[in-house]
Amino acid sequence: MSNPPGLSTPTPVPLLDVRGLRTEFRTEEGLVRAVNGVSFTVHQGEVLGIVGESGGGKSVTGLSIMRLISWPPGRIVGGEVWFGGRDLLQLQASQIQRVRGNEIAMIFQDPMTSLNPVMRIGTQIGEALALHKGMSPSAARRRTLDLLRTVEIPDAENRIDDYPHQFSGGMRQRVMIAMALSCEPKLLIADEPTTALDVTVQAQILRLLKRLGSDLGMAIILITHDLGVVAGIANRIVVMYGGHMVEVSPVDQEFFRNPRHPYSVGLLGALPRLDSSKQSSRLTPIRGQPPNLIDPPPGCPFALRCPYRRSRCDRERPILRPVRANHEVACHFDPPDGTWLSADSSDRLALPPVASRGEEHRE
Repeated sequence: MSNPPGLSTPTPVPLLDVRGLRTEFRTEEGLVRAVNGVSFTVHQGEVLGIVGESGGGKSVTGLSIMRLISWPPGRIVGGEVWFGGRDLLQLQASQIQRVRGNEIAMIFQDPMTSLNPVMRIGTQIGEALALHKGMSPSAARRRTLDLLRTVEIPDAENRIDDYPHQFSGGMRQRVMIAMALSCEPKLLIADEPTTALDVTVQAQILRLLKRLGSDLGMAIILITHDLGVVAGIANRIVVMYGGHMVEVSPVDQEFFRNPRHPYSVGLLGALPRLDSSKQSSRLTPIRGQPPNLIDPPPGCPFALRCPYRRSRCDRERPILRPVRANHEVACHFDPPDGTWLSADSSDRLALPPVASRGEEHRE
């Protein structure tokens, strides 16, 4: 049914709306500002990729949404996290406990340390079903078997009583996914779900997540350092650096061919291309080190490593601004023709060639 003339299509209400999130950690050296003013939305059925180097604030953002930052040393000091008409940061401990695992679930980085080594996997999955759904032991076991089949664990009837150490890394990750899906959450946060897995198993896990998200209508936040992973599964991408968001873009050929932030340029320039010849396949590293989050620079957090740095970058911190539809960049300068001007000359520096979405990642 079309809208009456003169009326625009209403903007859908996001499933998750993060506004100005700030998380800090107190250490002996000083205060670490791990997440600094992060804002983004996630809609039903959408896959949002959050990417960047280690220490950029990706995992802390996910843990903050779940209210899993423990004090000491960490503390959420600002912002709002709206989900289902509630600000999760304002809920009581008993209220947020009912949200975790039931409405929002999380897959953690290392399944071996996330699973209890002395409990059978069937018991661990069944705990969430008993807690949130009130299922009896027999009903929880039947549901657990269905979940193990859903995540494609072979011989589920016999593997349900095995311990975590009896599974390979890829199978343990599937168990974690089954546990996360047990209560049919509306949002799944997957923190580096393919870390330490070989490329074949990685492709299988990504294909599984993509299928489950589509079948269940579930939104996914995929936290990763691998842009190839994002290219294969995500709809939108958030690039984080030094606790800040530096670029937000749809995951399409435009982002991979023409990134608009110098850090995104550096990330893509350090990736191998499948269509590169041996003579032209030399990778370009991002020189320097990430910023000190205890004493961050006053200007752009990427300024000290940026080859296009100008004096303004050292003085003034850029804010996210739109550069095209649904594409925002936190940079003072923007090359309209896809090239950057050097800070100390008039010579144009072409952006490094990168692969498109289809070329970057094939399952």
